[in-house]
Amino acid sequence: MSLLSRRAERRAVALRLPLSGWTLIVWAIACLISIPVLFVVGSIFTPAAEVWNHLTSTVLPRYVINSIGLMLGVGSGVLLIGVGTAWLVTMCRFAGSRWLEWALLLPLAAPAYILAYTYTELLEFYGPVQRSLRSLFGWQTVQDYWFPDIRSIWGAIAMLTLVLYPYVYLLARTAFLEQSVCTLEASRSLGCNPWRSFWQVALPLARPAIAAGVALALMETLSDFGTVQFFAVDTFTTGIYRTWFGMGERQAASQLAACLMLFILGLILLERWSRRQVRYYHSSVRQPPNRYALRGIRAAIAQIACLIPLGLGFIIPTALLLNMTIKNANVTITDRFWQFAVNSFTLAGLTAILGVAIALIVAYGVRLRPHPAMSLAAQIAAMGYAIPGSVIAVGVLVPIGRLDNALDAWMRSTFNISTGLLLSGTIVALIFAYLVRFLAISLGTLEASLGRIKPNLDNAARSLGHGPTSTLLRVHAPLLASGLLTATILVFVDVMKELPATLIVRPFNFDTLAVQVYRLAADERLAEASAPALAIILVGVLPVIVLSRQMSRSRGN
Repeated sequence: MSLLSRRAERRAVALRLPLSGWTLIVWAIACLISIPVLFVVGSIFTPAAEVWNHLTSTVLPRYVINSIGLMLGVGSGVLLIGVGTAWLVTMCRFAGSRWLEWALLLPLAAPAYILAYTYTELLEFYGPVQRSLRSLFGWQTVQDYWFPDIRSIWGAIAMLTLVLYPYVYLLARTAFLEQSVCTLEASRSLGCNPWRSFWQVALPLARPAIAAGVALALMETLSDFGTVQFFAVDTFTTGIYRTWFGMGERQAASQLAACLMLFILGLILLERWSRRQVRYYHSSVRQPPNRYALRGIRAAIAQIACLIPLGLGFIIPTALLLNMTIKNANVTITDRFWQFAVNSFTLAGLTAILGVAIALIVAYGVRLRPHPAMSLAAQIAAMGYAIPGSVIAVGVLVPIGRLDNALDAWMRSTFNISTGLLLSGTIVALIFAYLVRFLAISLGTLEASLGRIKPNLDNAARSLGHGPTSTLLRVHAPLLASGLLTATILVFVDVMKELPATLIVRPFNFDTLAVQVYRLAADERLAEASAPALAIILVGVLPVIVLSRQMSRSRGN
């Protein structure tokens, strides 16, 4: 046998995936999670010419234009705010910079649709801002003065920017902390002032992290439903909902969902293409950055620049909702509120427990079998996070409905018994949609935690007679306690905030806090929506606390 043949044989043996219980389980999870996405993709090839021609000639161009407009506006906003605030709190020293490091993450706790409802109450004609202006200047009607319309695409861009800039802020700040101090000092020694060092050295080195943060923010922008629906901005997400429920055309809704998926896929590919053949290396050990001391007017400008997004994105909306909740406690905190809270916590708790358990199985399976096929299975299981909730809802409901109908038809023909819809419109279908959407969060967290555990511990456990399952439960689980808790909190909070998937898949007469806020706001009953909205924000503070603790541990100064 020739040398090339032996090498090819060894390569084939190395790539051969050994079958085991863990391998089968991981691939079974990946296949199950991929069903909704594959169904939506497959719907492209199903003919629905009449309805599709109607959409193309009427609303589809508007969906495309508005979606692109939102992406451009939000992308510019999160880039400016996220990178600017990250540089200020990381590389500059001024009064309040320490607590602003974690406080700038607080807008993550508030979903964009809640900000939309809050600022509508604050800024519309009968809101306190315009009432105060009319009282102050003696204006009577809208013909007497001009005031920007919050219910517009610009209002949607502002709301989404305020809650999504922390994605860029967090990744940019981490990138700035990891940059070599020697590189920055070398730029200073060559005559660069702080601004030129930032623009010519720090910013290019942080480009991969910034691009990733902007891509995340844009994916969340395309996934948004509550904000654009409330502001009457037609996008793919609102189109999917209207086509499904308004026109009753499930096939056309599936094809719109597929178009949205292609939109997001193009965004991901564009981000990766922009960084092709570009590599960034840090040649020295990371050291605490030498902060620029800001005083006087410069310190004041830095404080204002950081306080504006924090105040608009968290402090003002939370304070307004708290005030409205207290003033209208008799109509906000009722038995129905507690019932909706129980529903939300039940769904979030079950999904978080199942999601973390499934993610642990997948991550540990990849650790046991470090094979390209296992890594591919993990990536398939995690691809749902890039898919909007409305798309996943369509991908879950249609195949489950077909399964229910097929089972009912078989039971009728075989036993003359009608089973009805066993899974459609149930909590099971809703939790499955959540798992498809948010499994990536727990999987990424646990993979990172497992990666910090040395393989020697596995070998030691095996030498003492422990199998893979026993090793996972007795050795890894205690060491993963922090990662398990973090993953549970992140999934729990994201389920609490999720609106489009809940709105479409939920059982009849089973509302959550998010759905109740959406319904009350749509009926212009914002005072009654204040308590459930405030509850969602307060729960959303939990992951901010987790992230701030991680930031304090990684702080190099």
